Amino acid sequence: MEAAWKYVVICSAGIALALLGTIVLNYAATRSPDGGGLDLAALAAHAHHLDPAVTRIGVALLILGFGTKAGLAPLHAWLPDAHSQAPAPVSALMSGVLLSVAFYAILRVKVIADAALGPGFARTVLAVMAIASLFLAATLLLAQRDYKRMLAYSSIEHLGLVALGAAIGGPLALAAVLLHILGHGLAKAVLFLGAGRILHTTGSSRIDQVGGLAAGHPVLAGSVGLGVLALLGLPPFSLFASELGIARAGFAADLGWVTTTALLLVLVIAAALVSHTSRMLLGTPPVGRPADRPGAATSPHRLPASTALALGTGLAACAVLGITARPLSALLHAAADTLLGSP
Repeated sequence: MEAAWKYVVICSAGIALALLGTIVLNYAATRSPDGGGLDLAALAAHAHHLDPAVTRIGVALLILGFGTKAGLAPLHAWLPDAHSQAPAPVSALMSGVLLSVAFYAILRVKVIADAALGPGFARTVLAVMAIASLFLAATLLLAQRDYKRMLAYSSIEHLGLVALGAAIGGPLALAAVLLHILGHGLAKAVLFLGAGRILHTTGSSRIDQVGGLAAGHPVLAGSVGLGVLALLGLPPFSLFASELGIARAGFAADLGWVTTTALLLVLVIAAALVSHTSRMLLGTPPVGRPADRPGAATSPHRLPASTALALGTGLAACAVLGITARPLSALLHAAADTLLGSP
């Protein structure tokens, strides 16, 4: 109930801010020589006619509003509770789809902001939110005790990286952002589905109650372990290529100190994830965990074929995209051109 109320209240406030920003942006459009309208392509094409002061307010409200839905700090408080309490398939959809769609709106708003105000304003707002999100994820992951909340804070981290890539801008950064969104959605779907199976198997969402998973459930443990490696950005998974692209673009755009800070926080997060995951997968099962108590639900050691297929397919897709993104290359470049305001 607490998670549901947080989601309703905070996300309603966020979408209200976005609606107010839309109204303010429409007001700026009505005062321009090209007339009103909220067509995004038309606004981007004629953004240089928009009133800068009014547009700045509208863009700030839109980024804050949609940033709330994307789980970016400082309006992130709903995300850990909602993702950890929802059923595993719903958590996978929220992390892999809901957050991505919300950030898509930010990317479209940034095109208008850059044309009307120059790249500095949106870059500053997104960079601050990115570093704040990464710092928050790093500090709260260090002492995390719930593995579903651990995955939720990891989503905040990766949306922070996406925000950093959007702040950097440029074809390389935006193509990397789009690839990162796709790779994160695949990896996080695998991990949340795996987390749901772990919860069903052990009867607990606490990290210290899930020791020795590899000995009793090797396929499940292997899938979760590979999913965490994908989240850490290790090759051959696509998050390695996307994070490398964001880092290269950041240093090339003279945002070295921001990119360095982000990479240091990513290392802290990676260390926390490795520490928590190794405690879950390795060692011996704890004595007296809920699944071992009399009357607790038990599950077979063999992973159901449908679950194994879903986990394996997600990991394979993430790895294939890391080895070659050629099937999506034209689509990624076309989307990046759209986000840069190119025809």
